[in-house]
Amino acid sequence: MSKSDSTASPRSDKPAKPYPAFPLYAHATKRWAKKIRGSLHYFGPWNDPDGALKKYEEQKEALHAGRKPREQASTGVTIKDLCNAYLNHKKALLDAGELSPHTWRNYQQAAELLIAHFGKQRIVVDLGPDDFSALRNSMAKKWGSVRVRDFINRIRSVFKYGHDVELITYSVRFGPGFKPPTKKTLRLERAAKGLQMFEAHEIRALLKNAGTSMRAMTLLGVNCGFGNADCGTLPTTAVDLAGGWVNYHRPKTGITRRCPLWPATVEALQAVLAERKEPKDPDNAGLMFITVRGGSWHKTEMEDSTISKEMRKLLNTLGINGRRNFYALRHTFETIGGEAKDQIAVDHIMGHARDDMASVYRERISDDRLKAVSDHVRKWLFGASN
Repeated sequence: MSKSDSTASPRSDKPAKPYPAFPLYAHATKRWAKKIRGSLHYFGPWNDPDGALKKYEEQKEALHAGRKPREQASTGVTIKDLCNAYLNHKKALLDAGELSPHTWRNYQQAAELLIAHFGKQRIVVDLGPDDFSALRNSMAKKWGSVRVRDFINRIRSVFKYGHDVELITYSVRFGPGFKPPTKKTLRLERAAKGLQMFEAHEIRALLKNAGTSMRAMTLLGVNCGFGNADCGTLPTTAVDLAGGWVNYHRPKTGITRRCPLWPATVEALQAVLAERKEPKDPDNAGLMFITVRGGSWHKTEMEDSTISKEMRKLLNTLGINGRRNFYALRHTFETIGGEAKDQIAVDHIMGHARDDMASVYRERISDDRLKAVSDHVRKWLFGASN
């Protein structure tokens, strides 16, 4: 054998193009390749030119446009792939402050449910109406109609996201068996629960038996329509005890609101500040309410918050039932405040936004109107002499 034969270049082993117009060339790494926009891209082994061509056809539009192509064809996207992409999108919104921790956890739970029910390696394209109908049936066996409705809407949003960003290139067919419960079903379920508000004598009993922090939060609930998150995240800077006002946006929506504080509420908040513990976490230094262990009263996950647990203990001790919780105080303010016949003022205190033209043009609302609503609720609760 000659020297030239023993050192022959492996290039001589390269296969020829299957046909002259074949868009790829045989690279020395034994893969079909193509240089696009100054970068070399590989599409498959020499022994599979058809597979390499198919991959190139799938990716060429993105590559020639300077975009990163999807590593996986739409038909191969798994439930895990879809949920990870969706949660990464939502996590970015959370990190940017555009999504609350509570809402983020809702999305997490929807993704976890999809993975638990279908399996993380289930191919999305394989899902059909029967699969979603079975998922809905499993939810309905465990949960009430409101929770089923919320999860159906969140799950639908996962697949809509995948379609919007072209992770999946088709609209998923959920079928008629994956629709939210009807409004009639929701109304009947709500009626079965009974009124979700407290009567005046029940609130007075709560105030009489509550501890310092719970008494103040209960008053904020009925005085200002505050919910759990409102109380748990309330900063001291939002409260003007000298003037008797609280100015604090709703953490859930960011809608601005302003509410006059009753003398009893001011007194209760002063007692909270007098007994307030130093928070363990510096991030909680500005909060009005700190637990006896130096923690926050606010929940960041879906499990019951400290406020919910303490209210449940108090309600059980007093024998106040009816499947109500701390949030029923917000229902109470809305119901009784509405009897003052100034729904615009009630909405402002509650932090409700109306989607009408009048709200677009309305630049402010007078303190007198806010006080009139607040005083009406106070008289209902304590009587005209207080």
